[in-house]
Amino acid sequence: MAKSLIILGPPGAGKGTQAVRIAERVGVQHISTGDLLRDSVSKGTELGKKAEGFMNQGLLVPDDIILGMISNKLNETFAPGWILDGFPRTVVQAEALSGLLKEKEIELDHVILIDVDSEILVKRLTGRRVCADCGAIYNIEVMEKDTQKCVKCGGQLITRDDDREETVRRRLEVYNELTAPVLDYYSKTDELLMSIDGARAIDEITLEIMKGLS
Repeated sequence: MAKSLIILGPPGAGKGTQAVRIAERVGVQHISTGDLLRDSVSKGTELGKKAEGFMNQGLLVPDDIILGMISNKLNETFAPGWILDGFPRTVVQAEALSGLLKEKEIELDHVILIDVDSEILVKRLTGRRVCADCGAIYNIEVMEKDTQKCVKCGGQLITRDDDREETVRRRLEVYNELTAPVLDYYSKTDELLMSIDGARAIDEITLEIMKGLS
């Protein structure tokens, strides 16, 4: 069974959900770069302090800081393995990660792509509603008609700014410009890149990924 994995996909493809599921089934650790960043900042680590300085200025955290956090995490969690979620997002990051793995003598087993048509993603993301109180997530396609309250706590359901159609389409454009070329980088090794149709039920997607890994 594969132990060193990367999961990629456009916004709304469900890669975070699948990363958690695959980590549980394969028995490896889910490494989310977003979680790493927040954890490092909250703990006040050296890298976290550097990252916080950029974040407070509204700037992107430089690749070398993110890579440093990943390097530290891999030192802690290499055994029995990991699935990396949220990195790399660009070819430059992919090349840097390859260098890091080579330095640590870690062989990457698979890169999993959750692939979903852009129009499906637009519909999926613009239909998302979030509870303003507890953060529970819903989708208007599967909700009862005229439901505007959270069934968990009764809070008001709202549309996040980044789920508005104009913003969603821009996020997908950025993905196609920056992250999609990463797929070409990994597709140089046919056995490495695994493309999964992400327009299906969550359980079906998980099952196909597990079949591919085994």
